[in-house]
Amino acid sequence: MRAGFARLVGDNAENIALGQNTHELVTRWLSALPLSTHPRIVTTDGEFHSIRRQVDRIAEEGVVVIKVPARPVETLAERVIASLDSRTACAMVSTVLFETAEIVPGLDLLAAACRREGVPLLLDAYHHLNVLPFDLNRSTLNDVFVTGGGYKYCQLGEGNCFLRVPSESRLRPVLTGWFAEFDTLEYPSQKQVAYGEGAAAFGGATYDVTSHYRAAAVFAFHEQQGLTPGRLRAISQHQVGLLKTEFEQLDVSPTTARVEPMPDERRGGFLAIRAASAKDIVHRLRERGVHADARGDILRMGPAPYLRDDQLRDAVDALGETLRSVF
Repeated sequence: MRAGFARLVGDNAENIALGQNTHELVTRWLSALPLSTHPRIVTTDGEFHSIRRQVDRIAEEGVVVIKVPARPVETLAERVIASLDSRTACAMVSTVLFETAEIVPGLDLLAAACRREGVPLLLDAYHHLNVLPFDLNRSTLNDVFVTGGGYKYCQLGEGNCFLRVPSESRLRPVLTGWFAEFDTLEYPSQKQVAYGEGAAAFGGATYDVTSHYRAAAVFAFHEQQGLTPGRLRAISQHQVGLLKTEFEQLDVSPTTARVEPMPDERRGGFLAIRAASAKDIVHRLRERGVHADARGDILRMGPAPYLRDDQLRDAVDALGETLRSVF
């Protein structure tokens, strides 16, 4: 499974730490940072709840949390850069916004700024992996931390998440389990708690790894079928584009529902439709056999590679009928 995630980020398996969810990996990472001397975290107001909730709770303990507005996304990276200072312990930013599927530009510039300031950068790539190409070897992101998992576009199911750790990292998480000392278990340190190097330092402790066998089988299937991130991106762009075209042909009033505006090339793996009754619409669609979800007032329609075009058109037709019945 480590090799599978490594392929998706363009890295080596030994730089991948595993966990059951991104929250446990992110909290280990946060615990390794010098928050007592650098009591400041820079993030955005567009982060998923695994980061959002935890930093909000840390803020209640006196750490300053700067939440840079995620929109307009075109200038997000430069506004995060402007928020960095000598007291900053870390920066935490998504590569794709989970609410709207907007791809965040300028992350290479952010990484360079963090490098200059000596600030560790964590990228949440959960909505990026296996629907958009991500290659650390072909970018300037070699020294960043990356977290993500297999519940969405990887189709791995629950319990399969990772933290990519730069090989030169020497961080020592305070929240640590005995997996983190596998490399030194036979030679316990008498002076301080021992850690493995790099990603090994972020190991947890005993848990049920059954889900990893399923994940490894799915990764093997993807390879057998030639389902590379590049090919999946092409399929996704066709499908999301079809959903967008079909929705626009419904001629729905923008005061009722409208596609979240962004350039098509910067749209991720789903179509975001802003509608005041998004949650109610989701329930009504499920009664029609169409599965979507909502985040606040945004309806998210995320196609899968195995769906046919006529099924996507049927889904939009059902959405149109639902909107007409509600409004």
